[in-house]
Amino acid sequence: MIKKIPVGQLKVGMFVHDFNCSWMDHPFMRNKIMMQSDADLRKVFDAGIHELYIDTDRGLDVSDAPTQQEVRASIEQEIVDMAARTAAVPMRVAVSEEMARARKVKDQAYQLVRTVMHDVRLGKAIEVEQVQPVVQNITESILRNPGALTGLLRIKNKDDYTFLHSVSVCTLLVAFCRSAGIDAETSRQAGLGGLLHDTGKALVPDAVLNKPGRLTDEEFDIIKKHPKDGYDILRESRVVSEIPLDITLHHHERMDGSGYPDKLPGDQISLLAQMAAIVDVYDAITADRCYHKGMSAAEALRKMYEWSKFHFSPQQVQNFMRCVGIYPVGTLVLLESKRLGVVVEPHETNLLAPKVNVFFNTKTNTYIKPMEVDLSRPLGSGGGDKIVSHESPEKWRVDPMKFFVLAEA
Repeated sequence: MIKKIPVGQLKVGMFVHDFNCSWMDHPFMRNKIMMQSDADLRKVFDAGIHELYIDTDRGLDVSDAPTQQEVRASIEQEIVDMAARTAAVPMRVAVSEEMARARKVKDQAYQLVRTVMHDVRLGKAIEVEQVQPVVQNITESILRNPGALTGLLRIKNKDDYTFLHSVSVCTLLVAFCRSAGIDAETSRQAGLGGLLHDTGKALVPDAVLNKPGRLTDEEFDIIKKHPKDGYDILRESRVVSEIPLDITLHHHERMDGSGYPDKLPGDQISLLAQMAAIVDVYDAITADRCYHKGMSAAEALRKMYEWSKFHFSPQQVQNFMRCVGIYPVGTLVLLESKRLGVVVEPHETNLLAPKVNVFFNTKTNTYIKPMEVDLSRPLGSGGGDKIVSHESPEKWRVDPMKFFVLAEA
């Protein structure tokens, strides 16, 4: 049985099933491990972990602890209740209309980040005047329909992760700012920070940055230098404003003071740096890496909602969920009709009823003619269905992104 316990109850002889934090934020080589010594316990405490899950079939038990199923049910209900009180952000154009432009923006931004990282490795200064138009193009795409670009950026080649991650953080941060009502210029500066936030990784050796496995303590110490290195590189340009500098330096800070490089407590972390931290982790844990299988977007949001008790601002995590939807664009969902579909657009007033492109019948285990279903509409008018759960594409052996835009399927 899997149970959730406070870290103070952790003992030698317990088997940790889930450290209940991003895989980047715990110090062990594996995500599941037996606590074999007091040194293991100290590593958990020192990592700033507050709660975790243990497997009582593989180690010591503890009484009066909620099960994983009970915790999940409670979180799911809280999220559904939150979504019922929350309006989504209206779109100017349909996702299908924005898709061609979004592809061009993605490719342009990807090439730019590659160039920036290459130039930094050669000791060249960042040409910010080349970066700003790309951020503007991303911003304009987000204003038309954020689902097109954010959906495209769900697809990452493992070899391109470092570059596309920066594009994703920029895109999601601009969308986040837009949904929060932040003014246009501040949103653009935040986007610039998102695009350049990992500039310091250009100074990390490839053997560490692209290592096909978990990092050692020494290697992780090297990685942890990248926020300050990036800050120093951007500051040398003398044309980067305080907002991108702040985001670059502090996107790994955590509300409980367990982050880096400055271990700032929450009241000393700026709002935009808090937002950037949420976006950065969300994109990282949903991406496939050579040593880590990404979570589904919906599952990642639920985990971040749980982690927000200590690591993130709970209010800002909820605001981010309002921005991307509790079933983000690109999510595979199972409907009451037993059909599978991919979410293509949130509804303007109901986060529980997005538009979905359905393409698979789970009762017959066969593909069906793809069609768009608006879950906010009644039966007989292109709707009349309801999401039961978010699903794993691997479980059903389907690729939902092939049906993301029906016009291109």
